[in-house]
Amino acid sequence: MKNKTQQTTKYPGVYIDNKGNYFYQTEFGVDRFTGKRIRKKGRKDRNGKPFSSAFEANKELTRLKREYHKANGYGNYKMTYGEFMDKVYIPYYKTEVEESTFNVKEGILEKIRDRFSSIPLRSISVENVQNFRTWLLSSKENGGEGYSQSYASLIFGMFRKSLDKAVEMQYLEHNIAKNVKAIQKGKAIVPYWTKQEFEKVINQIYIGDFYEHLNFVMLWVYYMTGIRVNEGTALYWNNVDLTKKRLTIHHMLIIKNKTEWKRNSYTKTEDGKRIIALDDDTIKILKEWRIRQKEIGLGGEEDFVFTYDGLPMIKSTISRIINRYSKLAKVKKIQAKGLRHSHASYLINEFNVSVLVLSQRMGHSSPEITLKHYAHMWSGADTEIAAKITGNINIETANETKVKFNGNQSLKK
Repeated sequence: MKNKTQQTTKYPGVYIDNKGNYFYQTEFGVDRFTGKRIRKKGRKDRNGKPFSSAFEANKELTRLKREYHKANGYGNYKMTYGEFMDKVYIPYYKTEVEESTFNVKEGILEKIRDRFSSIPLRSISVENVQNFRTWLLSSKENGGEGYSQSYASLIFGMFRKSLDKAVEMQYLEHNIAKNVKAIQKGKAIVPYWTKQEFEKVINQIYIGDFYEHLNFVMLWVYYMTGIRVNEGTALYWNNVDLTKKRLTIHHMLIIKNKTEWKRNSYTKTEDGKRIIALDDDTIKILKEWRIRQKEIGLGGEEDFVFTYDGLPMIKSTISRIINRYSKLAKVKKIQAKGLRHSHASYLINEFNVSVLVLSQRMGHSSPEITLKHYAHMWSGADTEIAAKITGNINIETANETKVKFNGNQSLKK
């Protein structure tokens, strides 16, 4: 414990006493058996020679730390990064996040693991980390992976967090990755369909065919409600009130394939649980679709809305449907989540909806979150306001001055 008469040095744990002598004093952690703190203090090197400088004291302290951690604190002192990821971090991460999140991120974790797999955890250097950062941000022509900045930021951030856990578990003394600049997320704009593009898409769908009818209903509901992909795939008919014209969003579907899935009774966020008002066109479309489903024994209260065989739709199938009709309509391809952005764009550009209404409809925790994702879409609203301002104020100025100026405040013509 530092007292009033000792001075600190530039080396953590190294001090100077009131007589000008150097010494080290630190804690190595907690004894795993007794639970007591392990403290070390010394004024001499391993040969019994008093320290003549702070540098020498720090050198000895560093040696003692390494020996301690090798013998005690780090039971897996020679553990490689790959072993750490497989035995410690990936199993830990799986218990900390939703199954759907883990399914998405597992590939990224494996990619990071493979990059540093054979390197001992304690041997990862600043150079290793910097080279990884450069590789993530470089184009394929320049020897990199050609990732977008936002995706590179995600990967690098997950790598840094894995080393944070290694520090927490006392496999490392500090996170070497924090000596390298983080990758900023950048601003990723999700492609979406305008109203005109959406009209072209649905114009390609033949609803006389049962499967194509499903495609139409699914694309329509996503576009007209802005629900998340896994909120839509989780919809049962008991979530649709065709009389009161509303949609209850209280579930999300965690799915591996058509036969392995779980319908969770919660959404991505607490505010994601919401009730969405439905327009008359959507109600008519849903009523017709339910009648069609009932013809083949579906359409029950606990049947999926988006199904042709009683099983849920999976994201990859939805993506293929979007790609198919995008190509036929000769409009840009979008991701499944792009339908959610399309809904936001539709409400903003066609109806100049307020940020508060949009926030509630999208299931965001606050209007600030809505603005973060969709503020750029309101640019047209500013032009509309400017047009309305034009001529709103009657411009009539005086025929002569009514102000008396003194000195050079007035210039006579």
